[in-house]
Amino acid sequence: MAFGNDTTQRDGRERSASVLRRLVLLAIPTFGQLVAEPAFVLIDTAIVGHVGTSALAGLSLGSTVVLTAVGLCIFLAYATTSQVSRLFGAGRRRAGLQAAVDSLWLALLVGVALAAVIFACAEPLCFAVGGRGEVLAQAVVYTRMVVLGVPGMLLVYASNGLFRGLQKVRITLVVAVAGAVLNTALDLVLVVGLGWGVGGSGFATFVAQWFMAVRLLTPALRWMREDGVSLRPRASGLRAASGDGLPLFLRTLALRVALVATVMAAASLGEEALAAYQVVNAGWNFVLNILDSIAIAAQTLVGAALGAGEYDRARAVTRFAARAGLGAGVVLGALFALAGFVAAPLFSPSADVQYLVAAGMVAAGIGLPLEGWMWALDGILIGSGDFRYLARTCALVSAVYLLVLTLLALLVFPAVDSATGTALLWLAFGAFLMGGRALTNGLRVRGDWWMA
Repeated sequence: MAFGNDTTQRDGRERSASVLRRLVLLAIPTFGQLVAEPAFVLIDTAIVGHVGTSALAGLSLGSTVVLTAVGLCIFLAYATTSQVSRLFGAGRRRAGLQAAVDSLWLALLVGVALAAVIFACAEPLCFAVGGRGEVLAQAVVYTRMVVLGVPGMLLVYASNGLFRGLQKVRITLVVAVAGAVLNTALDLVLVVGLGWGVGGSGFATFVAQWFMAVRLLTPALRWMREDGVSLRPRASGLRAASGDGLPLFLRTLALRVALVATVMAAASLGEEALAAYQVVNAGWNFVLNILDSIAIAAQTLVGAALGAGEYDRARAVTRFAARAGLGAGVVLGALFALAGFVAAPLFSPSADVQYLVAAGMVAAGIGLPLEGWMWALDGILIGSGDFRYLARTCALVSAVYLLVLTLLALLVFPAVDSATGTALLWLAFGAFLMGGRALTNGLRVRGDWWMA
């Protein structure tokens, strides 16, 4: 009997070690790919910040408009990863590739339409999020340049979903790093060398995004032809891809509304506070993508496990991913808070902006441990296809957060200085928006409904 117990325990340890090993092998290259892309914004922020405060504030508003619109389409990556990984786990590779073709066509069609609308409406959109005077002019220039890369951005999303679902993530790392390097080189030439200002930064990102799209599509299309998958657009396939993505779109819409409201709240604190918010937000997004690498690795493994009917393995992935997310959040939160005191001069020569950056980074760092745990569970639920629950709960949490922001803007911000207001804004963000999502995700994984 003891021998049987020892064997069972050994099998459990070996299974756990296997899950951990696969999680790490997927998370490491995914981490590199994810942090390379937000490096675009960090690079733009660091270079444009030395052009002037108005240019940096304009970059903040322009990038908010474009990234909000593009971020609503993140379902192209998440839904494709979930669907392809489950079909791959069930041994249906060709069906997974066909689903990816549908997602690529949907990405291209949505990208072209989105780029046209944003280009035409750049000025009213930037005005709506707080742009005025010179800041508005800078925001419009950046928006109209960078939006030309939106179709490429969405093709990158869908392509990444395919590669993640097939557990071939190294190529996404190589392409993302190459794109970041190209973006940096073009930034230095166009912004610093030729003096194009914030428009040069937008043009550099546009070129880099299309380079990445073409580079990812090349091997993907080759695999599809080799497997005999039709590359023609199918009405039924587009409907299916849209239907799978709709709940994720609604989830992301709720979160993006909350993020835009946060930018507007920062704008109400003044131009310097808005410039500081751009710096802190760029850094926060960079760190968040480190945490998201754990979530995406877990998403891929959970999808494959559920596709194969291996529910115990799905549970094991959930436990390891949640712990890894929490641990990474603790370390990154401490480093982020400390970085606020040394990194601020890299982004602005203004002492006032530097002070606000430090206050914001300390406050944002406090919330990162909980956000790491929450984000890992988010990836688990996306991998299982639990999209409707995520849409409902994100809408509820975002509504509560908007109420909190409104109270802060009306009752608190007029009575405090910019540094206190900046810190309170990031503390509310971590406690109510990210904390609320942690609560709802945690409650969901306690049961078994999400695996259905």
